[in-house]
Amino acid sequence: MRISRIYYTKHFNRAYKKFTKDMQQQVREREALFLADCFDSRLETHKLDGKLKGFWAFSITQKYRILFVFEDNNEVTFLDIDDHNLYR
Repeated sequence: MRISRIYYTKHFNRAYKKFTKDMQQQVREREALFLADCFDSRLETHKLDGKLKGFWAFSITQKYRILFVFEDNNEVTFLDIDDHNLYR
């Protein structure tokens, strides 16, 4: 599925700015892949459950993930970017 637009929460933007320039570059590369096909197998996109039911995540690296939610019209909102602490 192709994503038409990504919205970013203030929380996501603050977390993103804390990453190194190299890591930010990796995020941008994964974001481009996500825009083209949010279910590309390299992203490991998956539904969450428990207290995060209704939310989704995909991998940036083996350590870091982006937490997001689907909106209308193939749009998404990026909520957080972190290691597995974002699942807490």
